[in-house]
Amino acid sequence: MQKRGGCQSARSEPRRPGCFFRLACEEWTLAYELDELGLGNGALEAFAIDHREHTGDYPDDVTPWVADCRHCPDGVERIDETAVRRWARTHTRHTNHEVDLSYDSETERVTPE
Repeated sequence: MQKRGGCQSARSEPRRPGCFFRLACEEWTLAYELDELGLGNGALEAFAIDHREHTGDYPDDVTPWVADCRHCPDGVERIDETAVRRWARTHTRHTNHEVDLSYDSETERVTPE
């Protein structure tokens, strides 16, 4: 992962896969991880979630899907909608608990069948 500082340098270069943080005025490119190591989009998701755990903020333009169980402390945050929906369906099937799925300001409830 390559870090570039300064808003001018981050904005004047061609856009590459990566994350930009407006508050920190820094950009991290993931070209090496995606091109050389072949890690795929999972690298971007892992980086965004890891960054949030350490700083409390997601990169700009990244909004996670959140699944929260209404009955126990279980839940997940993912960038990918499919992964969160799969977790919610599995959790409701195994526990008979309802799960709230949230994205941006929308919330949907997943109920046991």
